Amino acid sequence: MALEGIEACVFDAYGTLFDFNSAATRCGDVLGDRLDAVNDAWRQKQLQYTWLRTLMGVHANFWQVTGKALDFALAANGFDDPALHARLMALYRELDPYPEVADVLGALKAAGCKTAILSNGAPEMLQAAVDSAGLGDLLDAVLSVEAVRVYKPDPRVYQLAPDALGVGPHEICFQSSNAWDAVGAAQFGFRVAWVNRAGQPRERLPAQPDAELRTLAELPPLLGLAG
Repeated sequence: MALEGIEACVFDAYGTLFDFNSAATRCGDVLGDRLDAVNDAWRQKQLQYTWLRTLMGVHANFWQVTGKALDFALAANGFDDPALHARLMALYRELDPYPEVADVLGALKAAGCKTAILSNGAPEMLQAAVDSAGLGDLLDAVLSVEAVRVYKPDPRVYQLAPDALGVGPHEICFQSSNAWDAVGAAQFGFRVAWVNRAGQPRERLPAQPDAELRTLAELPPLLGLAG
């Protein structure tokens, strides 16, 4: 059944629009058989540090958090290579978009739907990723947690989207590949499509997404925009 009454589609950035695996993949020549281990630890610590910093009340922007998480991931896998660290961080500013992203955003815009990013990312790193992927003309807003200096799933982050777009939470369809983010957004009051690219089970938490997708290509039909 299509979700009705949606005026805006808001997207998480990393893992939803942009493939965070692509930075490490491009360094496979150096990472070798430790590529997956480095990449997994990098992402795990990146998220853990956002949650811990929010709980401790000690904010640092996502670029700093990403760098510290990479420090841990490289050290945990036996790398002590400042040049590799710098290369990976530079590549994180130019992550590959998933192949369906531009077409989906274009279809939403053509249908008169507002579009935005709502991300943990710092403004400058988000803008770099958007520019690198050529998505700027397909987005009405790029919203960063830096406006409130806490990280998802704090409700103050989700409130940025209705404030910026001028619509109610129930008129926003929020997309994230992170199950915890999808749950947080649902708890806030968004309609939520969880982009379950990895085929994971649902989280055992009170709020749940309205729909589960495998890729964003399934979003326009969910909103009744197919054909």
